[in-house]
Order: sequence, then structure tokens, then C-alpha cells
Amino acid sequence: MRGLGTRTVVYQQNVAASLGLYNNDFLSVDILREKGPITAGELSKLTGLATGSVTALIDRLEKNGYVRRQNDPNDRRKVIIVPLYENKEDVIDTYQPLHTAMVKLAASYTDEELALISQFLGKASNVLEEQIDRLGSSTRSKSSS
Repeated sequence: MRGLGTRTVVYQQNVAASLGLYNNDFLSVDILREKGPITAGELSKLTGLATGSVTALIDRLEKNGYVRRQNDPNDRRKVIIVPLYENKEDVIDTYQPLHTAMVKLAASYTDEELALISQFLGKASNVLEEQIDRLGSSTRSKSSS
């Protein structure tokens, strides 16, 4: 798991570089892909970046066509960050080789094996989320001491 995690981080860094993005920018793009439209405050909490840094990050992503700002229909004071990059040709081209390779890999397993692998990965993701929250809480309590 640790080796897979390391390779995933290195892969993501290379994807970010190939798209001309900073790593935190690309991390935010991935968070938006997973979570969907969210506020800048929520993005700040999920990335651990200060709100000022997130504002600059959103400015860069908006300038490059990865996101757009939209007024929150429920609270006029808030702005929702809407992802736009899924249909960007450079993103599709970057991920297509990985997608093709992963589909080929998945085809080598039975439906039952894939169900077990999917279950494991889902539970592993939950464990990682819990650990991220734990570490984030620990970091916040140390910085407020």
C-alpha cells in the first residue's frame, strides 16, 4: 500500500507538471473532480491551505479553464467553485494511457475478484480519510498551542 501510495503521488506530480500546473493546483483539481462544486472555504479545509492561498489557486485554475466561480444560490455571500476540466483535451490526453492500462489490468480479474478489490479499495480510502482527519486535527492543535 505504501509503495502504491508513493507511486500515485509521483504520478500525480508528473501529471500536474505535464499540464503546466503546480502540485497543489492539481491536487485541488482532483478534489473538485471527486467532491464536485464546493466553496473556497471547503477547498481550504480539504487541502489544508490557507484561504488566501486558495483564492490565488482558484484564480490560476480559473485563468487556465479548469474551474469557474458561481454564486451560491443558497447564500449570496458564498461562491461555489465549479470544475470544468473533465472535457479539456489536454486532461483527457494525459489520463487516457493510464485509463487504457487500468482497463487492461482489470480485465485480467474475474468479476468476483474485482468486487473484492473494489470493496478493499473503498475501505482503504475510508481508512485514509480517517487518518487525514486525525493528522489534520493533530496539526491544528499543535499550531494553536
